[in-house]
Amino acid sequence: MMKALLITEPGKTVFGGCEELGYGHNEVLVEVKMVGFCGTDLKTFRGENAMVTFPRVPGHEIAGIIREVGQAVPGKWTAGMPVTVSPYTSCGTCASCRRSRPNACEYNQTLGVQRDGAMTQFIRVPWQKLHGSANLSFHELALVEPLSVGFHSVTRGEVEPGETVVVFGCGAIGLAAIATANWRGARVIAVGRSDEKLDLARKIGASDTINSRTHDLHSTLQNMTEGGPDVIIEAVGAHETLVSAVEEASFAGRVVIIGYGQGTVPYDTNSIVKRELSIRGSRNAPDGAFSGAIAMLEQGHFPAGELVTRTVYFNEAGRALEAWSDNTAGTIRIHVTMEG
Repeated sequence: MMKALLITEPGKTVFGGCEELGYGHNEVLVEVKMVGFCGTDLKTFRGENAMVTFPRVPGHEIAGIIREVGQAVPGKWTAGMPVTVSPYTSCGTCASCRRSRPNACEYNQTLGVQRDGAMTQFIRVPWQKLHGSANLSFHELALVEPLSVGFHSVTRGEVEPGETVVVFGCGAIGLAAIATANWRGARVIAVGRSDEKLDLARKIGASDTINSRTHDLHSTLQNMTEGGPDVIIEAVGAHETLVSAVEEASFAGRVVIIGYGQGTVPYDTNSIVKRELSIRGSRNAPDGAFSGAIAMLEQGHFPAGELVTRTVYFNEAGRALEAWSDNTAGTIRIHVTMEG
């Protein structure tokens, strides 16, 4: 029997046993080495994630080592290789899949959300979901998935060198968008409400920052730009930031929304038409974003250590979720090493 962490109901975790896994001809068996806890896992623990049913094994930010490979797996994937995993599924037939955008599959099931995740000793994975790098640490491999989500948002914004990009939110996804936009040669302005996180945003590529708690956002942005930013990426999901993302964009600007909002947000549609804004959603990440995030990490463009608030052993994972739920201040990411 394998050991797994289960969230059995809101606010409660237990360690349980899972059957040993087999693997199919097109699958690999991955020994899990490290898993990241993110805001999605915290919402699941609190019972705030409507997509989750209980009990649920959390975990979709994964670093591991291939231990076994199926007969039909291409030869590039061999036992002993360090890998991360795309945690999403795609049906292949819905409108998104037919348009070669499987990351937005209508019927997606993400590990740790709609189906059991990686907070266990081994997982079996279709080889198509693997992304490898011999140059990254387990901490870095476990950060590839959240970095790829931010990377994809910049792609959705069609960010070009020399453009001005504003990113709302300095959590892991927002920081990934900041780093990616900077990597592509854009000028990046980070907007947040924590000086500590804004300082981190500067370290990874923001040339300017605005604390919206202490500064007037509109006047400050107008002073920093000529008519507003070219691209705004919203990575918070709060009513205030969703409205501001639309209001502060320049004429003919692009607005990319990653954050899931709560409830209905009113927009002045006349202003959207008058300025001919492009408003786009950004969901999950395609394979190209995983490759891009790995390249950023391999080139040393993203300081992974700055994103991991603390690391705990596997047997401490449940307590770590509980402590995070009791006090969210100052925590960006918790990494769980499966050694303990």
